[in-house]
Amino acid sequence: MTLRLTAVQPSAPDLVMGRVIRLLRRLPPLFLGIVVAPTIIACLYYLFIASPIYISQAQFVVRAASAPQAPTGLGAVLQGVGLGPAETDSFAVQDYIMSRDAISSLETHERLRDALAAPGSDFLSRFPHPFERPSFENLALAYPRFVNVTYNSSTGISTLQVKAFRPQDAQQIASALLEGSEKIVNRLNERADQDAVAETQTEIAEAETQLTRAEQSLTAFRNRERLIDPTRSSSVNLELLGKLQGDIAALRAERAGIAAAAPKSPDLPGLDSRIRAYEQQADAQQAQMAGETGSLAPMIGEYERLTLERDFADKELATAATAADEARLEARRKRLYLERIVNPNLPDAAVEPHRIQALITIIVSLLLAYGTIALVLAGFREHRQ
Repeated sequence: MTLRLTAVQPSAPDLVMGRVIRLLRRLPPLFLGIVVAPTIIACLYYLFIASPIYISQAQFVVRAASAPQAPTGLGAVLQGVGLGPAETDSFAVQDYIMSRDAISSLETHERLRDALAAPGSDFLSRFPHPFERPSFENLALAYPRFVNVTYNSSTGISTLQVKAFRPQDAQQIASALLEGSEKIVNRLNERADQDAVAETQTEIAEAETQLTRAEQSLTAFRNRERLIDPTRSSSVNLELLGKLQGDIAALRAERAGIAAAAPKSPDLPGLDSRIRAYEQQADAQQAQMAGETGSLAPMIGEYERLTLERDFADKELATAATAADEARLEARRKRLYLERIVNPNLPDAAVEPHRIQALITIIVSLLLAYGTIALVLAGFREHRQ
């Protein structure tokens, strides 16, 4: 009986694997260490480990209620170097978005740490990294990897991008950041309103105090002198004095006529008595108006001074109130608004990582590094020889 030995034919995968092994054995060890090994690791990470990342994007603009006037002086210089008012306001919002205050607010209301360490996220993309402490300082350092905001100086539009491992987390974080930015803008408006009217409110308070003092002084004068308006009393006395002087003139004319017609007339003594009585009354009225202690003349001077002080204080109060209204209107014209041009979207597909582009970039970089190191080593060996 004859036994026949049949050779076992290797399978196609075994043949491919054998060829790969033989090819790798022919490659220089330096190439294997610098190019092949890192490329294999990168392929394993990007093709099998790297988690999909969703990006929610929003666009907004910070603008004033009215069109700004042409800048002058320092404002024109700052605008000439790219630091105009609109850019300054937008930069303030951007600084808040990237600030620790925003991170604290997101931690409190949006559970930021849970979003950055969602289930299924890979160990190189998530926060914290392996062997990294989950402290707030490390979170602040890792925050720019997930949140980014840019400003377009030509259009004045700011773009916010938020990365997360779940689409809902990216949208919620972006919405929360925009809401916080709106609160910051409102706070800036409130501060501007307060600063605009603070000085005018002080002037109004001073004018009110001055007006109150003037009115109190005028009231005290009226109570002391028992006169509401010495000027009106003086007018009444002048009218009475004029009437008395007219009556005296009429009586004197009548007496002159009677004396001319009948010098011994018995009516003359009565007329003389009436004339003297009228003259005494006129002298008393004249003395009451001026020339004696308690006359109206000094009262009128003091009353006019007090009235002038009251009117001046009243005008000062009206001027301060007008200035306050103008300051409020000016503050309203300069009020800032954060307008959402594009609301945060809910991504329906992962945008990152760019696996193929990343692998190509890594391979090209490794080849360049290998070529550079190989040239350096070759030159070093030639120099030794």
